[in-house]
Amino acid sequence: MKIAELITWVENWANPAWQESWDNCGWQIEPGVLSQPARVLVCLTPTLAVMTEAIALNANLIFAHHPLIFSPLKSLKSGDAIAEVVNLAYRHQIGVYTAHTNFDQVEDGTADVLAQLLDLQQVTPVVPTQSGLGYGRVGDLHPGLSLEDLLKIIQFHLNPPDLIYFTANNYPKSITRVAVLGGSGASYISAVVKTGAQAYLTSDCKFHQFQESRDRGLILIDAGHYATERPACDRLVAKFKSLQLEWVQLSQQDEDFRCFYKSGSP
Repeated sequence: MKIAELITWVENWANPAWQESWDNCGWQIEPGVLSQPARVLVCLTPTLAVMTEAIALNANLIFAHHPLIFSPLKSLKSGDAIAEVVNLAYRHQIGVYTAHTNFDQVEDGTADVLAQLLDLQQVTPVVPTQSGLGYGRVGDLHPGLSLEDLLKIIQFHLNPPDLIYFTANNYPKSITRVAVLGGSGASYISAVVKTGAQAYLTSDCKFHQFQESRDRGLILIDAGHYATERPACDRLVAKFKSLQLEWVQLSQQDEDFRCFYKSGSP
């Protein structure tokens, strides 16, 4: 399958027209590779490290969730990370394509994969955007789980370096309804409360958002941005493999680069 054919398939599934007004989905860099057989490196964020990896693996397309370019560029200077990525992309003929908020909404997108990992049933979007699609997912657990068991399942599937949670006042001993949203989902707390969810798995939550959730009777669980979105990248690799691409792989240089201090560490 050629790169142009792959992108057509992607855009029929996750239409860039569905993106938010502030977003920048679609081609970030297209250095004339559309007619080439697709050799794809999938990642969460198209960093300089990922570009270097793509060069070493002879990939010709980096397919990323996060855009390389969010704001209009005023200049490209040697030594700037984006400038270096652009320079290497053109020198080595590697395209960079992004599916971001359009990918969040679809089947097998960021939220859908989290719901599947937790084995949620009767799943619906937290905020519907079009028929059957939308931001976040909410569903039921059969049977219900204790908070401790739910946290263990999240830790097992997502392996976050740090798992933060805040229990609601008088939280239920058996949790039967859970909402999920990959990436920064704190702005959806009010929408989640309306779904009747007892617990909400997302990331990038601030202190006062934990406090708000506690006061509104919602157990808020923050597993980190990387951990809540990386599983969807893995699923994307599987979908691309089903298309019989010449080559596709999940990036090994696309990592959560933060360090978490633990008492007793050097």
